[in-house]
Amino acid sequence: MSLEERAKATAKNVEGKIQDAVGRATGDPEDQIKGKAKQAEGSARHAKEDVKDDVKRGADKL
Repeated sequence: MSLEERAKATAKNVEGKIQDAVGRATGDPEDQIKGKAKQAEGSARHAKEDVKDDVKRGADKL
């Protein structure tokens, strides 16, 4: 598990949530879309780290 990569993924997710909220507050759908995309990217990064952890745990059992 890369703690640095998980931190980056969390930061991207938070950044997306903020941008989405600003877009909703200002009525800017483009900001909302970009914010949701950043949240999806953060989730994908977390999923990638989860897979890497699962593979490592599986390899450690061999």
